[in-house]
Amino acid sequence: MLRSLGQRPVTSGDEDTRVAGLRTAVSRLRRELAAHPAEFPDRAVAEDELAALAAMANSGTPEIPRLRRSLLLIAGAIGSVSALARGLSEVRDAVDLFGEPPRGRAQESPRGRG
Repeated sequence: MLRSLGQRPVTSGDEDTRVAGLRTAVSRLRRELAAHPAEFPDRAVAEDELAALAAMANSGTPEIPRLRRSLLLIAGAIGSVSALARGLSEVRDAVDLFGEPPRGRAQESPRGRG
């Protein structure tokens, strides 16, 4: 529920629902990855980035560029493991709720250019 226009979504405990959703999705994918019996070359990368996402979710409001970087690394690491596709999709959906990262200063304002 939104408290008022322009404020972040919150749960009854005053926690951003996007962060709670990210935490849940990351936790689920971490469990699925831990239970997956096959080894694959970038498994450690996926585990490290999921740990980083979990830490960001536990610390409060994550940095959007870092969220997206972790998501790309995880997708690259486990994207071909079909058994993990649903969990990866849930993490991607949770990251997408945070929106796009802010653009660099040069892209934000074209003023002052020629």
